[in-house]
Amino acid sequence: MPKSPYIFILLLVLVATMTTAAQRPQTPAKPTTPPQTPKAPTGNPQTARPQQATIGPQSHVRPVADGYRFPNGQTLHYTAEWRLWTAGSATLRMDAVGAEQRVTGSADSAGFVALLYKVADRFEAYFDRQTFCSSRLTKHTEEGRHRRDTQIRYDYVRRKAVLDEKNLKSGETKHQEEDIPRCVTDVISGIFYVGSLPLAPGNSYIFPLNDGGKTVDVRAHVEAREEIKTDVGTFKTVRVQPEAESGVLKNRGRIWVWYTDDAAHIPIQMRARLFWGTLTFRLNRIERQ
Repeated sequence: MPKSPYIFILLLVLVATMTTAAQRPQTPAKPTTPPQTPKAPTGNPQTARPQQATIGPQSHVRPVADGYRFPNGQTLHYTAEWRLWTAGSATLRMDAVGAEQRVTGSADSAGFVALLYKVADRFEAYFDRQTFCSSRLTKHTEEGRHRRDTQIRYDYVRRKAVLDEKNLKSGETKHQEEDIPRCVTDVISGIFYVGSLPLAPGNSYIFPLNDGGKTVDVRAHVEAREEIKTDVGTFKTVRVQPEAESGVLKNRGRIWVWYTDDAAHIPIQMRARLFWGTLTFRLNRIERQ
């Protein structure tokens, strides 16, 4: 199992590792021809991608649409599969906190994979309820021998992402400030931001995403409709592929997220096809409280 950051939360936060050491492109990303993949009835991405239609101005976070309802009080539980093993579990939850929305997430390795590489990550992100602009993000990550506490604050007055991080093993600290546009989303809130958009096959959205380093432009392609079976039931879905112009995953793999094809747009399945294999998250339980 590769020892790379966010390996089990990778799909839930769309392109978390894409933002590592990534430079924000100066020109809009151009669509690329997808690799040929076999058609399969088990939810694998299909070969053809519909004609893409970019919606609205290039690279921006759209305000929350009128009538959109946040999935407050709902916890999504996922099982992660890698090759023949159950690799771990993950959760996502959203709640209303004052004038903001809070998204909490967790990722834990399990079984044989945990013996190879232990993961116990916790995330908490806040964003503005009207604009979807991220305000702050905290992360407690335990991955292999690495243990870190990270705080990222998005200062829109100064147009800066302010990162403060502590290595819990060595005690070393890090402070970093990077330029950001007037509104960005983060690696946790981003999956719900995409779910708030009109996900019609053929549409494409570009938005800025920041994880404390350089901001990267992410293009979310709405590829097709598919029927997906999970432990919760069978769902009609829309398949979305996020891509970034640069970053450590560029030219190394592909990521897909399947959202329910309804107003809720619940992310029920996520998949990363990387050079070391395929990692799939499937919804196994929805907890409401």
